[in-house]
This record gives sequence, structure tokens and C-alpha cells, in this order.
Amino acid sequence: MFGSRLMFSAGLGAAMLAATPASAQFYLKSPDVGAPRIIGTEPGMLAQPLPGATPAELRAAMVWNLRAALNVAALQCQFGPTLLTLPNYNAILRDHKVELNDSYAVLTKYFMRTHKAPKAGQTALDQYGTRVYSSYSAVHAQLTFCQTADGISNAAIFTPRGKFGELAAEGIPMIRNSLSRWGEQQFSMRMPPEAQVIYPEFVNEDCWVKGGYVPSRCAPDAKKRKRR
Repeated sequence: MFGSRLMFSAGLGAAMLAATPASAQFYLKSPDVGAPRIIGTEPGMLAQPLPGATPAELRAAMVWNLRAALNVAALQCQFGPTLLTLPNYNAILRDHKVELNDSYAVLTKYFMRTHKAPKAGQTALDQYGTRVYSSYSAVHAQLTFCQTADGISNAAIFTPRGKFGELAAEGIPMIRNSLSRWGEQQFSMRMPPEAQVIYPEFVNEDCWVKGGYVPSRCAPDAKKRKRR
């Protein structure tokens, strides 16, 4: 099993490198968003904890999280003509339709099982879906998010049917990492020295003439001339 997981990880990385166009790289040296695969219980990976979830339910949640992330990317990453997040997402919906539908059904049963009334379970499921989508907001890291999602969506095209959950276990932590604020990694960023800020002396009566503010009257040189 370890060997198959290792091969899948290597395949995901190779697919991302081979399928992502060079022009889709936004940096001379892109941030490293690599991370270990997950099982679904890691904090912050699935938008919210799922207490008492079985391995099958956690896998379903991972599938749904990756679907949501790629959906957000399909909508937000159309600014780059070489990014294939939109056509890839549409292809993913077709190619992995059965696994996506099955995962949603498993998630639905989880929320129905963990709530006393069907209405409460449906409400919890709807709220979970909203939290999942909103958790992939990429306001401060759009370039890195889109680049990462593009690579993973390309990998999904080459993922065999029934194995989307394996891709999710590998891809979700990478997408989560891409949501952090990153920048160019080739060159270190240097903060400019603090600029000297001189605030107007609004309370200084010498700066005012007939109700009008005259900065030259309260400038340092003007004060020196006045003292002379």
C-alpha cells in the first residue's frame, strides 16, 4: 500500500509539472506548497471537523473539498488565458461524476446520522457546503492559488475514475498551503527604510492666515527666519 501511495504521489507531481504550461508560472521561483497527504482528520483541512466520521465519510469529505476548491478556481482564475481551471473543471465533472455523486451521498448520510431530525441534518449539510466554499477564498494569494489549482486540475484529468479521493488526499494540503500570502521566492524582499513623515501643524496659530492654512508659514525654515 505504501508503494502504491508513493507511486501516486510521484504521479501527481509529475502530472502537475508536465501539464502546467510554463507561461502559467507567475514567479521566477514559485512558492513550494508541497505537503504530506492527509486522511481528513487534520485541523483546518476540511473547513470544519467531522466528529465521529468513518474513513469512508472522511474520504467523501476530501473529495467534496477538492471539488469545491477546483470550482472556486474555475470561477476566479479566468484572468490567465493559459490557466485551464475552467475547462478542466468541466471535464472533471464528467469524468468523475460517479465518485462525486457517491461522495455527496455519503456526506448527506453523515449529517443525517449525526443529527436527530432530517431537517437539522439538511441544514447542517448546507452550512457545511457554504463553509467549504468560503474556506477557499484567495483574496491575498490568488496567483499561487490559481497556479496550484491549475496543476491539480490537470492531474485530475489523468486520474483514473474511482481514484479522485486519492488525488484529494494529496491535493487538498497543497491548495491549503497556496492560500497563504506568498510572493517571489527567487529574491528576498527588503523593506524600505522608514520614511520621515511630517504632519501639518494644524494647532499652530502661525500656520493660519485669515482662517486659511498656509504650510509655508509653519515650515521649519520659516520658523527659523521668524526667530531671526
